[in-house]
Amino acid sequence: MRLTTAMRRCFWRRQLGRRLNRAASDVRGVAAIEFSLIAVLLVVALLNTVDVARYFYMTMEVQNAAQIAGQAAWKTCDVSHLPATTNCPGLNHAITGAIQASSLGSGVTLANGSPSEGYYCVNRSGSLVYVSSVSSKPSNCSSVGSASDQPGDYIQVQVSYAYAPLFPGVSVGGTLTTPVTSTALMRLQ
Repeated sequence: MRLTTAMRRCFWRRQLGRRLNRAASDVRGVAAIEFSLIAVLLVVALLNTVDVARYFYMTMEVQNAAQIAGQAAWKTCDVSHLPATTNCPGLNHAITGAIQASSLGSGVTLANGSPSEGYYCVNRSGSLVYVSSVSSKPSNCSSVGSASDQPGDYIQVQVSYAYAPLFPGVSVGGTLTTPVTSTALMRLQ
């Protein structure tokens, strides 16, 4: 028996229909497809977590570097070298060495105009208030309402670090504030 063209078409349509029905009812591999779709979301969440955690770690390191720099200034410049910004020859070297001793290394830099020094007093609400530059020491803290107090010589160190996310196109790390900056005040006298 010879098949006509119409019969052949009908045969192939049935064959195709059976194959499509089998493919549609076959559930093998569905779990793998579902897992791959969910895995993409999990990987994106993981990359965001890594970038944000790294940002906050670097923020803590920058804050630590600023505090260490203030302590280095206090240790390097004793009372006989005050004001430190003009009378302490090793001040900038000590501060630079201290800020770059963090795990961020030479990426941490001093901000322009830092370190700065001045006289500060505590006002009635307990806040530290700048009252004068080191070129003219006030006799007391009357300008902030505490005439019986003496002003303190403080050094201010401001440092910064340029943060760059590990996964800039995928994570929210690109929206975080950069550069990361921190300021520390240390009483010298």
